[in-house]
Amino acid sequence: MATDTRTLLARLRERDHTRGSLAGSLLALAVPSILTSVGAFGVFQLVDLYFIGQLGPQAVAAAGATNQTLRQLFFLMVVGLSTASQMLIAQYVGRGQLERAEHAAGQTLLLGGALSAVAALAALLFAEPIVRFVSPDPAVVELGVAYLRVAFAFLFGTILVQLGSGILNGAGDAATPMAVGFLVAPVSLLGEWALGFGHLGLPRLGVAGIALGGALGSLVGAGVLLAVLLRGSSRVHLRPRHLRPDAEALRGILQLAWQPALHLLARSGIVFFFMFLAGRLGAVVQAAYTIGLRLEMVPIMIAFPVANACATLVGQNLGARDPARARRAIRATFALQAALLWPVALGLFAFRHRLVAFFGSDPAVLALAAEYLVYSSIVLAFYGFYFTAFRALQAAGDMRSPMWISIGTALFLGIPLGFALASRTDLGATGMWIANLAYAIVNTLLMLLRLRASRAFADPSAPPPTAR
Repeated sequence: MATDTRTLLARLRERDHTRGSLAGSLLALAVPSILTSVGAFGVFQLVDLYFIGQLGPQAVAAAGATNQTLRQLFFLMVVGLSTASQMLIAQYVGRGQLERAEHAAGQTLLLGGALSAVAALAALLFAEPIVRFVSPDPAVVELGVAYLRVAFAFLFGTILVQLGSGILNGAGDAATPMAVGFLVAPVSLLGEWALGFGHLGLPRLGVAGIALGGALGSLVGAGVLLAVLLRGSSRVHLRPRHLRPDAEALRGILQLAWQPALHLLARSGIVFFFMFLAGRLGAVVQAAYTIGLRLEMVPIMIAFPVANACATLVGQNLGARDPARARRAIRATFALQAALLWPVALGLFAFRHRLVAFFGSDPAVLALAAEYLVYSSIVLAFYGFYFTAFRALQAAGDMRSPMWISIGTALFLGIPLGFALASRTDLGATGMWIANLAYAIVNTLLMLLRLRASRAFADPSAPPPTAR
């Protein structure tokens, strides 16, 4: 059985996604990523929130305020780097240029290490004013500062897991990140349980222990991914020459990375602004919004891996000069997104009261969180198409259009509408939920229109997007 499992993983890692069954390639890339997101990181997110919920509403609000401020900002940069490297590596692999793919991977990891150092310094110097800006509650500020400082001291583990997974996904290997994800989640949760609540003879550290336990799991995962890349167990084999700084390559990756980072900043800006508004409406609203966001992440953890699989297929097939196959990959992904997400959105709506009850006992918090899920379930019915459209555009080398669409809808629709409805009417938190729904629908429609108008999938004789 162990030999059969290794053989299956090897076949998944080595599959050529530029030929053969398109459905088989999509499933080979999407299923491991979905299992990782939902079965590993999704479960981790929910149990992590459950642990924090046992420490009280202030702890929940502190974790939410922390994760949606400085932590979110740095993860935007990480996702930007991961998106850029995945696009480059997918297209290089599609062209058969493995040395260039490996060089891009090494330079990406160097940038991740530098970003980790900046993150740790920022948390050390600015943790308190950042958390205080999001929440004026002194108890929330105290807990949030402790959580943020510990989490950022060890953030390099999480960053390397994210970047390493993106590198392997770009090469067509979704199986190795899956295996690492199923290692990281239980190690992290065991650490949180032991350090947060004082089990296994360890001290009870509260929210700081929750942050430290999660960091330990990420460090283990980062070590495994680095071993895979350095030993040559995957299609991308890092060697010392790939890890020597190359100013031109570093600059090229950064030039690609900032646009997807700003694109996601628009959505994160909405979340940050709503968390700010929620803090002004009280800790109850902030805790409810935090619970809603965590539950919303589970279906998003289905939608994004599927879209990510599509991005690998689009990048590799455009690199191989086969835009027709890239277009078919997008259509197949739309169908898969609808089949997966629509039932999940319906279940989230139908069982919203039972779901939120798992994360606390305050009736006011649970009622607001359940109301948020009414609007969120509608948003999630659209999000599979949204993720697929913007990831396909990015894989085709168009980083700019998704960025401007998301920034524009955030600045001119989501944020002003949320402020007006929450602060200038009697709707309060409900106004925030309505504004979020309007932003999501308009953003999705504009992204689909841009994908339809893209020329990247039309001319097989055109130079690959990375060469333009």
